[in-house]
Amino acid sequence: MNIGMMPVENESRKESRAAAGGPDALSLSSAGRIAGRFKGKRVHFIGIGGCGMSGLARMLLDAGAIVSGSDSHPNDQVLDLGRRGAKINREQSGIALDESIDLVVRTAAIPTNNGEFLAAQRLGLRQVKYAELLGMVMADSLGVAVAGTHGKSTTTAMIAHALVECGADPSILVGGTVPQLGGSSRSGAGRVFVAEACEFDRSFHRLHPTVALITNIEEDHLDCYADIHEIVASFHAYARLVPPHGAIIAGAEDENVHKALAEVRAPIEWVGLSPEWTWSARTLGVEKGCYRGEVLHDGRPIGELILQVPGEHNLRNATMAVAACAACGIDPRRAIEAINSFLGVDRRMEVVGIVGGATVVDDYGHHPTEIRATLTALRQRYQPRKLFCVFQPHQHSRTRFLLEDFAQSFEEADCTIVPDIYFVRDSEAERQRVNSGDLVERIQARGRDAIHLASFTQIVEHLKSRIGPGDLVVTMGAGNVWEIGRDLTAE
Repeated sequence: MNIGMMPVENESRKESRAAAGGPDALSLSSAGRIAGRFKGKRVHFIGIGGCGMSGLARMLLDAGAIVSGSDSHPNDQVLDLGRRGAKINREQSGIALDESIDLVVRTAAIPTNNGEFLAAQRLGLRQVKYAELLGMVMADSLGVAVAGTHGKSTTTAMIAHALVECGADPSILVGGTVPQLGGSSRSGAGRVFVAEACEFDRSFHRLHPTVALITNIEEDHLDCYADIHEIVASFHAYARLVPPHGAIIAGAEDENVHKALAEVRAPIEWVGLSPEWTWSARTLGVEKGCYRGEVLHDGRPIGELILQVPGEHNLRNATMAVAACAACGIDPRRAIEAINSFLGVDRRMEVVGIVGGATVVDDYGHHPTEIRATLTALRQRYQPRKLFCVFQPHQHSRTRFLLEDFAQSFEEADCTIVPDIYFVRDSEAERQRVNSGDLVERIQARGRDAIHLASFTQIVEHLKSRIGPGDLVVTMGAGNVWEIGRDLTAE
């Protein structure tokens, strides 16, 4: 299926596209349409430093918007926005807001007692969540949305990299920094806009995808979903956003994905590692953890993936990326060649440095499945004498809900070190219900070496006393655990 740029279309496809606005409706570039909507508008971002928020802020700056924002912990993205002309404040008291602001944007994580949120209410300013703004931008484009419990950032970045390399000049929004793309966002002159689609707070229901990806579906964000059945139903609602002339690219080896896509009207292209699916990849070999695979479309070979990023899960991600590019009109053979040069996303098995002969790597993984896949890939790639995993649990509620799954995730680690849980979004009552010691006890009960060290300073000193040549240290988590690798390799 191809909804984008191929020169030849069948009559039914032409009719369905005409009913939805047709090719002419997308003749103006994404950047042009965004500029038409936001040029000269004053937009304020509460918590502007996150990858998604900073990426959207950058795109609006490129479109001629007057951007301001706040963040209590300025990072490189915030500094870059400042250099581009955005006015940034550390405080969130509300003093930066006045009646001239056209739109206030906040993440779903910003509480309703936030000073700027309350000030915007008092002033009667229009407020939207990040996902609503993302949906506004996507509505003006040929939207490619990438959803799933795991693999969103890497798959989004693979698609984006391939589209850029193949000359589609897309607009891009990735939930992580991609050095090859110059950051987490990009304002292109083409009509395709590719972005991550997050299920937290049902945010992805606000989007307008023409091509929607679902990599996999597992239990997560159980602070806003009752159970896996609600999660599957939420992905079903997301899939129903795709119009009949669009396409759904779906992970074929996940039972929950099949459940979510039951009775969905849009065409579905299934992706897996077995040749019976629409798109598949046959493993040809593994070198230092990086997979080579022959890509097949409807059982016919079309090219060979030779990945630069380790792990079998990335062979799946790459095959989904090829399928998505094809749906946008890119020759899949060219997409494969482009993805073969993809080097990854920051904080995804990213090498930090060497200390005492040991390699130090950092990774964003914060869900049991991600931990297992990453540790397996790292062991394949580095074949370490000993593998030390420093895992910072992210959210007390996630840790409590998935405690047993987390405990089973560290089989590939020779030693697991757990600092205190990263406290975000949860209530103080939730904070009291589980701690890092509970996780360490569960890991130890499975016969694995694990220890709780509350502070980063303790962990750095502990590692320095134990690591040696040939060892591998990986820091993992969605919080600030990356600081440990930086401190460990600083000397």
